[in-house]
Amino acid sequence: MDIQIKNDASELIYSEQMDFPMPKFLSTSLIEEKQQLNYHFADARFKEIYFDGYHIAIGDIHIYENLHIYTTEHIPTISLIFMLNGDFVAGPDMLTGNFGKRRYQSLEHNLFYNPSPAENIDVDKQRGLELIALAFSTDRFLDIAANGGRVLDNLANDVAGGKGAYLNKRINPPITSRMLMVLEEIRQCHFTGGVKKLFLQSKALELLALQCEQYERVEQVRTDSTPISASDREKIHYAKDLLLKSMQNPPSLAELSRLAGLNEFKLKNGFRQVFDNTVFGYLNDHRMDYARRMIVTQEYSLTEIAEELGFSSIQHFSLAFKKKFGVSPSKIK
Repeated sequence: MDIQIKNDASELIYSEQMDFPMPKFLSTSLIEEKQQLNYHFADARFKEIYFDGYHIAIGDIHIYENLHIYTTEHIPTISLIFMLNGDFVAGPDMLTGNFGKRRYQSLEHNLFYNPSPAENIDVDKQRGLELIALAFSTDRFLDIAANGGRVLDNLANDVAGGKGAYLNKRINPPITSRMLMVLEEIRQCHFTGGVKKLFLQSKALELLALQCEQYERVEQVRTDSTPISASDREKIHYAKDLLLKSMQNPPSLAELSRLAGLNEFKLKNGFRQVFDNTVFGYLNDHRMDYARRMIVTQEYSLTEIAEELGFSSIQHFSLAFKKKFGVSPSKIK
């Protein structure tokens, strides 16, 4: 596998050839690795876990200039991307339409299969890019998908036929509260040996199930609901931006509707269709994930984080955090 990284001037700033870690990917024993990479263009910390055709990668990256990453001899896998913070564009080059390159932004996810021998990533200068990615080997995924219902059947047909596919072809859906909790359980897993392998396998399958369940539910809502116009969709995204800029003291529904130029019904219904969440449910998910990232940096006290996010007390903040992630903020590392 050949990896090349170029800057905006198309100058080659990094190049490496390596073998795809197939023996680790297919290992019957759990293999864990940690890497810390330091270059003039980026700093990154990765934790990677391999076993039985499963791969879990947890990354925290600081990018110091716009980068364009090219890989060849890509080994096809079924990938689940959970973008916790930041954004990047990824996908097979030279393809458009429903399987073209896709932008992933904070608190979005998707599942995709790329049969192409190449994959490209464009990432802008940013700090704190954070994601968790899972991958299944094609054989493992086809085993899992057998008799797994309509959604998995359709994906399995594409995989078996070597056809590129996204779970959600229109947009990257929002990461749900339960997905955030499962991702945090993966990050905080304290089991060892065979029990850890069993635990992580169960969480990978749960995330896959949650993605499929969300897709089916949202597609049903879209089928049963009046389609959102392009103008109203733009206003809903504007309302979302206004909401996230005012986390400490968010506007009321009535005020947000007025600022966005939508009535309350369209605003609430639009959030359900576009983000699969209520207006303030979406805000709470974002606040809790923002709080988790602040805790991980170890630069702020819990009291400071609670005040930053507009909680009346640290006790109120701790209860909300534990409800979201299933663990108190003091236990996060």
